[in-house]
Amino acid sequence: MTARTKVVVIGGGYSGVLAANRLTQRTDLAITLVNPRATFVDRIRLHQFAADTHEAVADYADVLSPAVNLVVDTATRIDAETRTVELAGGDTLAFDHLIYAVGSSSAAPTVPGAAEFAHPLASLEEARALKAALDSVAPTAPVTVVGGGPTGIEAASELAEATGHPVTLVCGGVLGPYLHPRGRRSVARTLGTLGVTVVDGPGTRVTAVTASTVRLADGRELPSAVTVWAAGFSVPPLAGDSGLSTDAEGRLLTDETFTSLDTPHIVATGDAAAPSGLPVRMSCQAAVQSGPQAADTVLARIAERDPAPLNILFAAQCISLGRRTGIFQIAHRNDVARGVHISGVAGGRIKEYICRGIVEQLAKEAEHPGARRTTRITDGGHRERLLRRRSDAIAPLKG
Repeated sequence: MTARTKVVVIGGGYSGVLAANRLTQRTDLAITLVNPRATFVDRIRLHQFAADTHEAVADYADVLSPAVNLVVDTATRIDAETRTVELAGGDTLAFDHLIYAVGSSSAAPTVPGAAEFAHPLASLEEARALKAALDSVAPTAPVTVVGGGPTGIEAASELAEATGHPVTLVCGGVLGPYLHPRGRRSVARTLGTLGVTVVDGPGTRVTAVTASTVRLADGRELPSAVTVWAAGFSVPPLAGDSGLSTDAEGRLLTDETFTSLDTPHIVATGDAAAPSGLPVRMSCQAAVQSGPQAADTVLARIAERDPAPLNILFAAQCISLGRRTGIFQIAHRNDVARGVHISGVAGGRIKEYICRGIVEQLAKEAEHPGARRTTRITDGGHRERLLRRRSDAIAPLKG
């Protein structure tokens, strides 16, 4: 009997689950998904988990194909030469092909006191710790959220609406940097109606965090019984620790088919991939597109076909503002916000529809592998132009 081709997927988030499910189109593959938790974390719901408005988890039985073997463990090293993955529990997995879908985590804060006194919000464990911290203080205790991006905005609005705490959002610069000025003004108004105090503009960079305060660069000191740290993300160091080529942030360097520059047997996807050294914006929107494309690259290589180059399209940025409202910021195909957005109750309904739809996509791909269509609309040649500019800039240095 011919041995089945072994495919290992490291990471059980949106991208990894979609990739693993899609691989089951072929019945001659032995597919293993490695994830440190026994349950699927619906990461875009973590701010709701902290506010006690959503469980933010699902059983893998509901989103992962039964043809995929789930191994609850943590990958500690990838040996590209022997094609093996070492696990924290002591086991070793052999692979013919590997999909690197480790995602991202909270960026380690360098601000004095932040690591000790602030609560990040990028994992289920962090969300649990934040929820416990909120439950331990008085309902009137002040809460400060640091970070003016989508995570910070969603956390601040959710906590203000659901918990009743007085919430301050410290942006460290501009509120919602991605948003068009019109969308930014709309978000600011909604935050105001929810009771969130927005601190933005020059001088709002956080310089220190204590058990009861947040200090700003302009000298202000804000009272804070619970501080939420939503100021950036980083990727796990697994690829670099394994001797694989990475960019400065630790993302696995790949070509435009998501194939590692070190070996054709490793393919990356999601937040931890850096195709051509030009990673796409970290987001669920990119993960659900890159996961199926990474699986297609592996399937093409198994079939001895040339894999297709990536095609990631950003149509918008959607941010929830509590349970009833939100904003759907429409974008150009090059991922730059346009002066058009949908806000209020309609924006909130779109956001909730998207959140529900993502989990449904995972389940559908598990039941009907290959059913999810990869992106067919292009970004209008924007990425190709970026790649040419990068190549033109590097050429003189090589000469």
